[in-house]
Amino acid sequence: YGLEDVIKLASNENPLGPSPRALEAIREALPRLNFYPDGESYNLRQALADSLNVEPDCVTVGNGADGIIMQTCMAYLDEDSEVVVSRSSFPVYDIYTHVMRAELVKTPLKNYGLDLDAMADAMTPRTKVVFVCNPNNPTGTIVTADEVASFMDRVPDHVLVVFDEAYYELVDSDAFPQTLRYVREGRSNVLVMRTFSKVFGLAGIRLGYAIGVPDVLAPINRVKEPFAVNLLAQAAGVAALEDTEFLQKTVATTRRERRFLYRQLKALGLEAVPSQTNFMLVEIGPNAPEVQEELVRRGVIVRPCGCYDLPHFLRITVGSREQNERLIFALREVLNS
Repeated sequence: YGLEDVIKLASNENPLGPSPRALEAIREALPRLNFYPDGESYNLRQALADSLNVEPDCVTVGNGADGIIMQTCMAYLDEDSEVVVSRSSFPVYDIYTHVMRAELVKTPLKNYGLDLDAMADAMTPRTKVVFVCNPNNPTGTIVTADEVASFMDRVPDHVLVVFDEAYYELVDSDAFPQTLRYVREGRSNVLVMRTFSKVFGLAGIRLGYAIGVPDVLAPINRVKEPFAVNLLAQAAGVAALEDTEFLQKTVATTRRERRFLYRQLKALGLEAVPSQTNFMLVEIGPNAPEVQEELVRRGVIVRPCGCYDLPHFLRITVGSREQNERLIFALREVLNS
C-alpha cells in the first residue's frame, strides 16, 4: 500500500520492547557466537526452577512455546491417537495434531471460554492429549481454579493435560488456577507451558518453557533438536527472569491500556470480550474482514479471526497509548465511512 508508518496490533507483542536486562545479556553474549549453545540449557533451566520452586529436571525449554507444542505432539501422538481442543483456541494445536495424523476432536465454547465439562466428556480411551489454553487465545478468557479442579478429577491417567499459560502473568483474577501444584504434587499427566515472548518482550528470539514431572518431560526431550534454544536466547532468558521492574511495568501498562481500549471501543458502539491478556476480541459484525482490510490501508494491522471460527470478530493487541489512540482514530474513520 506504499505505507511507511505502520503499527502492528496483530500478534500480541510487547509495545514496551524487550526487557532491558535481557538486551544487555544478549550484547554480552555476542562475542561467544562462535560456540554452540549448551544443549541442556543448564543455567536457564536452573534459573527457571528457582523462580518456579520446582526441581530443574521438571523444566524443559524450547524454540518458543510453539516448539514445545510440536515436540509434545511428536512425543505423544500417532495415527491411533485423539487430541481434544476447544473451538476458537490456539490453531497451532490443530496444525501439529494433523502433522502427526492424529484425530482432532473440538468442543464448543461456553461464554467465549473453554467448556471443560465438554472437553472432559469428549475424552475416550484413544485420547492422548488435551490442550487447555488458559487464558484462551483469541478470546482472552480464563477457566477458573474450581473448573480446573473438577476437570482434573475426571481426567484419566492416560491423558496428558497441557495447560498453555502464555499470558498468565497478565491475569488479574484471584480465580486463576495454580496449575504448577499438580507438578509439585508429582502428577504424571500434566504439562504447564509458558513463554518469554509476551511480558518479557522476547518474541523475536523464540523462547518457551514447560514444567512437568521428569517422566512427562522425558519423551518430549527425546524428540528435541540438539540445540533448540540458541545461545542468545538462553542468556536473555536468565537475565529477563531477574528483570522484575520491567515485568511489573509491562503488567501495569497492559492493564491500564486495556481499560482505556474498553472505554474507547464502547464509545464506538463496539463490544469487547472481557480479557485477561494483552489482547481483546472485538465483535465487528459480518463486515469484520472488510474493516480489517480498511485498517491495514490506514497502517493499522489487527488480526482477523476467521481461522479461529470467529469470522465476525477482530483480535486487537493492547498497544501503547499512542498506538491505541491511532487504532481508535482509524477504527472510527472506517466505521463512519
